[in-house]
Order: sequence, then structure tokens, then C-alpha cells
Amino acid sequence: MTRFVSLIAAAALAGCGVETASTAATAAALKKQEIEQGKKTLEQAQQKIGQAMEQVQRSQQSREAAEK
Repeated sequence: MTRFVSLIAAAALAGCGVETASTAATAAALKKQEIEQGKKTLEQAQQKIGQAMEQVQRSQQSREAAEK
């Protein structure tokens, strides 16, 4: 009987380990997606900033040309 209880306890603990590993893998996959999305957002922001800077430079050049 003691062996049976020990066997059931071991099986239950092994099941918890599998569930924990599965949960950790899922969490890691979600973090990876978050990081990739963050990188894309950063790249888009950098592009928009670059475009805005170019537009400011063009406006400044247009004003300087109009003043001459």
C-alpha cells in the first residue's frame, strides 16, 4: 500500500512538472512575441522620426529659399 501511495504521489508530482514546463514554454513564447513586436514598433517610430526630420529640413530650406 505504501508503494502504491508513493507511486501515485510520484506520478502527481511528475504531472505538475510537465505542466510547469509547458507553462514556462508558453510564457517564453509570449515574451519572444512581445520583444519582436517591440522591435517592430521601435523601427516604425524611428522611421516616422526620420521622416519628420526630413520634412522639417525641407520646410526650413523652403523658407530660406523664399527669403532670398
